[in-house]
Order: sequence, then C-alpha cells, then structure tokens
Amino acid sequence: MRNNVTEFILLGLTQDPEKQKIVFAIFLVFYTATVLGNLLIIVTIKTSPTLCSPMYFFLTCLSIADSCFSTTTAPKLIVDNLSHKNTISFNECMIQLFTMHFFGCMEILVLVLMAYDRFVAICKPLHYSVIMNRRVCGILILLAWVGSFLHSITQIIPVLNTPFCGPNVIDHYFCDLQPLLRLGCMDTYVYNLLVVSNSGAICSVSFVLLMISYTFILHSLRNHSTEGKRKALSTCSSHIIVVIMFFGPCIFIYTRPPTTFPLDKLVSVFYTIMTPFLNPLIYTLRNAEVKNAMKKLWNTQVTNNMPKHIIFSRMFGSNWKN
Repeated sequence: MRNNVTEFILLGLTQDPEKQKIVFAIFLVFYTATVLGNLLIIVTIKTSPTLCSPMYFFLTCLSIADSCFSTTTAPKLIVDNLSHKNTISFNECMIQLFTMHFFGCMEILVLVLMAYDRFVAICKPLHYSVIMNRRVCGILILLAWVGSFLHSITQIIPVLNTPFCGPNVIDHYFCDLQPLLRLGCMDTYVYNLLVVSNSGAICSVSFVLLMISYTFILHSLRNHSTEGKRKALSTCSSHIIVVIMFFGPCIFIYTRPPTTFPLDKLVSVFYTIMTPFLNPLIYTLRNAEVKNAMKKLWNTQVTNNMPKHIIFSRMFGSNWKN
C-alpha cells in the first residue's frame, strides 16, 4: 500500500498557549542543565589524573549517551512550544525514532556495564585490574554501540514497512513506536509484539540483571571494612536510583499490549528528560572523588584566568604591592 503521509503533527504535552510557555521555560532549563552537567562530568574525568578507573570511563560514556539521548527529543519539544509549529516530516520522524532508541539502548547497556564493573570491583577485587583492563572496557563499549545499532534498526524497520494513508496526528511530543503504529493502515498487531519482544525485553531483562548484580554486591559487603562498606554503598545506591528512575517508566511504556494512555506522555518525560538531567547530579553529589576533581578543575581555571598580581598576592601575603 502506498504511503501518502509526508509529515506528522505532534500534539505535544499541552495545547494551551499559556501552558506551552511554561513548558518551554521549564524544559529549556532542564535541557541546558543536562547538556552542561554531562559536559562538566566528561571534561572533569578527561582532565583529572585520579579519575582513570573503568568506572569513570563508563561514566563518561553514560554522560555522552545522556546528552545525545536528551537531544533527540528535548530541542524539538522546546522549539514546538515556542513556535507553535508542531509538525515533523516523515524522514525527520524516522531519524528521531532511530536516534532515540539508539542512545536509549546505549544508556541501558552502559548502566549494565557499570553494574558489572562494580560487581567485579567489590566481589573480585584481587582480579579486578586483570578482568577490567583498558582493552576489555573498550571492547565492551564497542559491543554496546553495535547492540544499540542493531536494536534501533530492528525497531525502525516495522515502521518503515507500515503504510500511512491518512491520519497523521501523533498524541505525543516525539515520534515513538506505539503512537506511530496506531496510525498505520494495516493490522500492526505483529509489529507491536516485536516492539514488546525487543524494547520491552531489553528493559525488563536489563533491569532484572541489574537488580541481581546489586543484590550480590550488597550481600558481599558483609566481609568488607566499615569504610569499604560506606564507599560501596554510596556508589551502588546512586546507581540503583538511576536504574529505578530510568527503567520504571521504560518498562511501563514498552512491556504492555499495544495500547496508549494519557499518562504515557508524562511517564515518557521521566526517562527522556528527567533521568539525563538527574544523572550528573546523582553521580557528582554522591561521589567524593568526582566532587574533588571538579573543585580542582574549577580552581585551576580560576587561577589561570586570574590577574598575576592577585596570584602573587595570595602566594606571598597581603603585603604584596602591585
């Protein structure tokens, strides 16, 4: 059947012009903070010689995935609420769908790798440097990129094979699988099952694996010192918070029959906007090493940009004269 639809209309989070201004302001702040926060983490880790362990390598990858994942939906949402032009072309919709699932899957796989890294570090500390060497970490991230690409390809193919012959209004603020398949001019039941077996399975299986790994980690802490328990609990608790906030909404959206609810848009905000925004806060506020590295980076930048007479004054005392 021929595809007669060249663009879609996104209804967004609200149709009220006054509320759209509020949505624009709120999500502009969230998106800006997300990009800057994750960029700060990347720069801090790359410039700090103390943050060279595999955990921080994976944290860098998570920050990149967070920034890109948020960028797939937030800018379009922000612009639409400002310009009141809620259309998106068919090709742009397919690109958004592909990139959102690519970076979303990337984030899931990186979270799994971070949990595995913590499991090895806490449960097998004597073998940690051998198991999690630089080459292994690089291969794991490469496999995550390949897995994300394969996941996105298998998600977008059913939509490309679905004919759209009339209805083009999507009751959402971005192009996602179930709202798109509802507009198709054919029975999409089998395609919806593929969505559940792909995205739904990835979310559910990854969540179960993460919870099992953290259960083993917490159980193994019995034999550690008080200081070791404190550090491990601090790291793992921050990871668990991220996992619950990200996977809860994903499982709600992608593991149910082909139905949509008015609540879907609000739930989607949590994993597309809120989680990438909160990740930098969680990983910096609950990690003393990252906070100290950020302080050193800030002090270095302040010193480099400070007039020389002030630097000498601080070095030699308040009696220094210009």
